[in-house]
Amino acid sequence: MHALPTTPGWRNVRTMPRSLFWSRTDTAGAEHAVLDDGSGFAAHGTQLAVDPIPYTCRYRVVAGADGVTVSLAVEAEGAGWSRTVRLERGADGWRVTTGEQGDLDAALRAAGQPPAGLPGIEETDRLHDALDVDLGGSALFNSLPIRRLGLAGATSSTEHRITVAWVLVPSLEVVAGEQVYTALGPGRVGFTSDTFRAELEVDGAGLVRHYPGVADRADLG
Repeated sequence: MHALPTTPGWRNVRTMPRSLFWSRTDTAGAEHAVLDDGSGFAAHGTQLAVDPIPYTCRYRVVAGADGVTVSLAVEAEGAGWSRTVRLERGADGWRVTTGEQGDLDAALRAAGQPPAGLPGIEETDRLHDALDVDLGGSALFNSLPIRRLGLAGATSSTEHRITVAWVLVPSLEVVAGEQVYTALGPGRVGFTSDTFRAELEVDGAGLVRHYPGVADRADLG
């Protein structure tokens, strides 16, 4: 396998797949991902959660050696419904395709929850500036911009304002989200999205260990 570029954001790169497990702290749930970052970034994982209704979410994400995401496929399912969305980057921008079976809104209404948006996005041009993707409730996906921007080893107060293609769960609606990442010192990165703020703890490879109010990681090797 080819080595990654020697930049502060790609230190301690492993050439063997790595198993990562997070326990959710905002709701009952967990996330397990298998990551291969020997050349670029390729991960597949599963989320389990009970909020707003019980669901399972599976994903596959691929980024190039430059850290820019090239594809994301997500499948979410629960009792009586399932949805899929796929994002692929091409020369002319993002292509988004979706699928749906059953009735997610009926399941949400039965649980006293508001209806969900449709999967995907109508105007893909809104994602034009997005070099990263994000997945609701996941601690893995914050690592994509952290690694791409080299924030794990950056000078304190280094700040980047970015646009991400954000996939909401369980609806799988895709929105263009503005996020701000700020280096705060060794192992710490500030994260802001709209009114939400958090100080993320990351390891030397830029992978999230502690996401306050969202998830904590168990190191499995």
